[in-house]
Amino acid sequence: MSKYILRRALGLIPTMFIIVTICFFFIRLAPGGPFSREKKIPPQIMKNIEAKYHLDEPLAVQYIRYLGDVVRGDLGPSYKYKDYDVNFYIGRSLPVSLILGSLSLLIAVLFGMIAGMLSSLRQNTWIDYLSMSVAVVGISVPLFVIGPVLMYIFAMKLNILPVAGWIDEKGFKALIIPVVTLSLPYFATIARLSRASFLESLRSDYVRTAKAKGLKTSVIMFKHVLKGASLPVVSYLGPAFSGIITGSIVIEQIFRIPGLGRHFVQSAFNRDYTMIMGTVIVYSLILVIMNFIVDVVYGYLDPRISYK
Repeated sequence: MSKYILRRALGLIPTMFIIVTICFFFIRLAPGGPFSREKKIPPQIMKNIEAKYHLDEPLAVQYIRYLGDVVRGDLGPSYKYKDYDVNFYIGRSLPVSLILGSLSLLIAVLFGMIAGMLSSLRQNTWIDYLSMSVAVVGISVPLFVIGPVLMYIFAMKLNILPVAGWIDEKGFKALIIPVVTLSLPYFATIARLSRASFLESLRSDYVRTAKAKGLKTSVIMFKHVLKGASLPVVSYLGPAFSGIITGSIVIEQIFRIPGLGRHFVQSAFNRDYTMIMGTVIVYSLILVIMNFIVDVVYGYLDPRISYK
């Protein structure tokens, strides 16, 4: 197992190398540049600007230079924001996105597993129908619809929660609507996954044996069923975590949350190459690390899996 973990950890390096390489060259294929303006800049000034940021060098040289900076942990200067570099803006905004995404995923996993468990135990009852109905709504309705609806009800009509903002402005109440909104589609997927997995486990031979021995339902569920039934959910958590971080872009725009998504969107409009690359690298790193963690945890949860 330790050899497998080491190999998978080392495998993250070529994966990130390929992602950085593809993104670096693809971004340059887009029309325009970071200093393109409606009013044309005089050629001599443009030449000086490009020389300052090494944009006058051949593309291969720029790539090697950028790759060396990334290896040292330097994501370069922002072409749009002159006061600080890309590391500063990502370091300031990433914790906000991580807090928002982590809380949303935690709520989605907790309530999704509970809903799936109750639906499997009370199959074809009102509890099952209600849980799966909420799950269908969460999957079907997009975030940019759910968010404003909850904002209208709880902030504008009932006036019990802030309309927008973050913790430093509105306190912890500012987390409630964005977290609930962002967690709903993931709650829906986890609820449906766990329901199917619980039903499959409850129909297995070892559960029938446990029932025949007279064990309580709670003991059967938490001691015998939960571990095996959680495997599909664990497999889903890797892409779900990265997806919930990147998916928070919409929520951050709606609720004026100063997260990483704001820089990702604005850098795309501004053709800010280094900021785009920085956010893509962070998002990609979150994805590959979470998939790595899921692979390791999956092996511990299911002893039938052997890594060679």
